[in-house]
Amino acid sequence: VQLQASGGGLVQAGGSLKLSCASSGRNIRTYNVGWFRQAPGKEREFVAVLDWSGRNIYYRESVKSRFTISRDNTGNTVFLQMHVLRPEDTAVYYCAVDTGYVPTVQVEEYDYWGQGTQVTVSS
Repeated sequence: VQLQASGGGLVQAGGSLKLSCASSGRNIRTYNVGWFRQAPGKEREFVAVLDWSGRNIYYRESVKSRFTISRDNTGNTVFLQMHVLRPEDTAVYYCAVDTGYVPTVQVEEYDYWGQGTQVTVSS
């Protein structure tokens, strides 16, 4: 599984961005897919996960009601729609695949990672 994250950029506080995570090679529709982020000098942290069934979604508390994770119809691309962005959302955002059955928020449980896309929110 090779993941390609894209869609990052520079946006003012209150703005929106939509990140995409596309897989080349194996289709990821049957896997749990998560988004994580890492700000300079900080640990990588969980943002959102969409499980393999599409029925279970979990978000980091600070992004609930602002971010939405979803898949396209093929299941091979996963999106993270981000609204009402805040300066504290600034980070490199990564998508990752977990081949386990139960979706997880733990970084170490994910098997494949994309290269990351920079999101910068100015105040």
